[in-house]
Amino acid sequence: MALVDVERTYLQLPSPAALQRAESPGERFSLRLESPCSVEIYRWFYAEVGRAYFWSDRLHWSDGALQQHLRHPDVCVWIVRESEIAAGFFELVRHEDGSVEIAYFGLLATFHGRGWGKFLLTRAVDEAWAHGANRVWLHTCTLDGPAALPNYVARGFQPFRSEHFQEEIPDPVA
Repeated sequence: MALVDVERTYLQLPSPAALQRAESPGERFSLRLESPCSVEIYRWFYAEVGRAYFWSDRLHWSDGALQQHLRHPDVCVWIVRESEIAAGFFELVRHEDGSVEIAYFGLLATFHGRGWGKFLLTRAVDEAWAHGANRVWLHTCTLDGPAALPNYVARGFQPFRSEHFQEEIPDPVA
């Protein structure tokens, strides 16, 4: 394991008008609410999308704990596909203060570089406002892909807090 310095940046979109919309990547792009999302589908997307970014928190949750989370009325998971091929997902969580967090967001590696992240973020924000948000927020860190933070800022998100910490990540395979 290697210990790395990480900066986490929290960003917010205070109103629907602040969103800088992105164009749809085409008719083969489809988005569907998984209500509730199954534990198996969620684990697969979380592991596959998050593998390159060292997502691990939810991998340690028991099936029961994850199922309880996914069935909570303030949590919703959306799956994006190209035709019927799985491409990515996002998870929204409504908080007691009325905000909606884009808790997880990402595409499988084979869908990077197509502009889908821009449109998927646009749709995540739309769904967050439809979910009753008084503000939409998310966080990213220096372990995320290089396009993550620029995409959030280009869509109109504004940083409101940052923090530094150290994270243990697996040593690179030679």
